[in-house]
Amino acid sequence: MVDFVGRRRELATLERELQKVAAGLGGERPGRCVMLRGRRRVGKSRLVERFVERSGAPFLFYAATGASPGDDLARLARDAQASTLPLAQLVAAARPESWDAAFDVLAAALPSDRASVLVIDEVPYLMDAGGAFEGMLQRAWDRVLETKPVLLVLIGSDLSMMEALNSYGRPFHQRGREMVLGPLNPAEVGRMLGLEPADAFDAALVTGGLPLICAEWPQGAGLWDFLGEALSDPVSALLVSAERSLAAEFPPQAQARTVLAAIGSGERTFTNIARAAGGIGATPLQRALELLTQKRIVAAELPVSLRASKDRRYRVTDPYLRFWLHELGPSMQEIERGRGDLTLARIRENWTTWRGRAIEPLVREALARILPDDRLPAAPAVGGYWTRTNDVEIDIVGADRAPVAKELLFVGSIKWLERSPFDRHDLAALHRHRAALTDEPVPVVAVSRRGVGCGGLDAAYGPGDLLAAWPL
Repeated sequence: MVDFVGRRRELATLERELQKVAAGLGGERPGRCVMLRGRRRVGKSRLVERFVERSGAPFLFYAATGASPGDDLARLARDAQASTLPLAQLVAAARPESWDAAFDVLAAALPSDRASVLVIDEVPYLMDAGGAFEGMLQRAWDRVLETKPVLLVLIGSDLSMMEALNSYGRPFHQRGREMVLGPLNPAEVGRMLGLEPADAFDAALVTGGLPLICAEWPQGAGLWDFLGEALSDPVSALLVSAERSLAAEFPPQAQARTVLAAIGSGERTFTNIARAAGGIGATPLQRALELLTQKRIVAAELPVSLRASKDRRYRVTDPYLRFWLHELGPSMQEIERGRGDLTLARIRENWTTWRGRAIEPLVREALARILPDDRLPAAPAVGGYWTRTNDVEIDIVGADRAPVAKELLFVGSIKWLERSPFDRHDLAALHRHRAALTDEPVPVVAVSRRGVGCGGLDAAYGPGDLLAAWPL
């Protein structure tokens, strides 16, 4: 299925955990736990569904709704009716009224003579400020669940809450293995859609590697064909996925959402974000930024340099959400009245500028993955450099650490244009900016969509080189 392009490694991880459970049959504590987290709509639930279908093990798949504790427990009884556990009817019949009781009846329903799987989806909906659910989960695990040959899979989209579940001092600390599911990477997107490397990066920027959006991209189709089709359908995954994710993360009038929209519009500095967010005060803005960075929706970055800097810049981490906030969200009324063609025309006008900035994090990640090679050394940190006034800006800085480096390893420039190769003028600008950063003759690098038209570089990389950073 298209949903599972590139998911072989994750499926294999879950299968190995289940095999360990089976190998522990007859032991005192054969049970194992996996805590799976990842952003909304990356395919976590579908991955686990596919895993349990392939495994052949009896299972119960429960998904919390967050409606109310009573509703969530009633949902458990309903989900048990679709379970393949031999004694699942115990859960359906018992109709537990607390999670302590629910875990007891779940343990009774699990077989003792073969491995089984128990899945709890949307775990953050069940977690409360007082940690009551975590305490009940810990007691049930230590007392009964771990003594059964069961693989307990806990799934959640709130990254910070899922990390907290396993953090020091919390009841469930060190009782499970953490697993992170990211979006499809650019190489996986390219293979899934049948695209050449440069086009694969375009698709990765627009879809964010979200399987639901990629599934609507016709095989081998170009960017503009896909956008034209998606913008003509107000309920396409490209248009609705971001709104649904944001609605799940924030109340509609939440200040953090206003701040996120300001960052998505292209503002990167504290002052400019405050202005774009309607003149929000420094204290509420700081709180909103802390919430957004805690949720991993926004990245707060400092320049990589030999000296400390306070010139922090903010960006939306998910390329798709970044695209939606900049190009699609502000145009939804226009699209809904059938004028997606106007939106598409504006995207065409802005595309080169927007893409030039949006591609930078992917390029840096790719270089961090592929180095060392025969041209450049390994770089523990790959970032960028800028000044407060932007008179000096370097797209790529490789260093021994970030943000304050002891040693700079290379500097580079990204030129991601359709028809213009990296040329001697770009090289001259890179040399000038390098001189503002360091007196050392550190290697200079070009990353270009269209190739290189000059000498004097220590290394150059194109779309195909970068795509190889993600093995299939």
